[in-house]
Amino acid sequence: MPSESVLEVPRKIWTREEAHTLAELGFPNATKLELVEGELIDHMGKQRPHSIWQHLTLAWLQTAFGVEHVQMKAPIDVSAADNPLSEPEPDLIVTSRRSREYDTNPAPEEIRLLIEVSDSTVNYDLRRKAALYARAGIADYWVVDIPAKLVHVHRRPANGAYTSITKHSFKSEIKPLAKPDSAICLEKL
Repeated sequence: MPSESVLEVPRKIWTREEAHTLAELGFPNATKLELVEGELIDHMGKQRPHSIWQHLTLAWLQTAFGVEHVQMKAPIDVSAADNPLSEPEPDLIVTSRRSREYDTNPAPEEIRLLIEVSDSTVNYDLRRKAALYARAGIADYWVVDIPAKLVHVHRRPANGAYTSITKHSFKSEIKPLAKPDSAICLEKL
């Protein structure tokens, strides 16, 4: 029986410059695409629970850190090595400077807390995005895992991975590194 060969389908690896050009040229839905490691990821299929938890978490972040330090779906820079092929747009970020002070993307060292809200993208956020954010040195990365009702807290990035990953139920209180006097309990939101 002849062995089956696997046909590799050629893929286009996109750069930041090319992704920006798509938007400038008016490519349909280009503003709904996120660039991660050369791939354009479509954000159009978000479910209702995602929107609800994103807005509830946003409200808490704005109360804890101030409205001007919290951004939703804003592009960020990652590590210098990853920047040419990646421009992620996390669900929520807390920055060290006020939002209006940024003419360019916030640098990783300016991100005090980064949160991805996940309903259908949990594995992607826990693996690929976590590695990207760890390589960037982002100190506090949370994944709100809606199906499991857990928050995965990633801390202490080293050598392209987080060395501390803890899971907290929605009933638990979690304190951000940048604001240890403020705790969130998702169930109470």
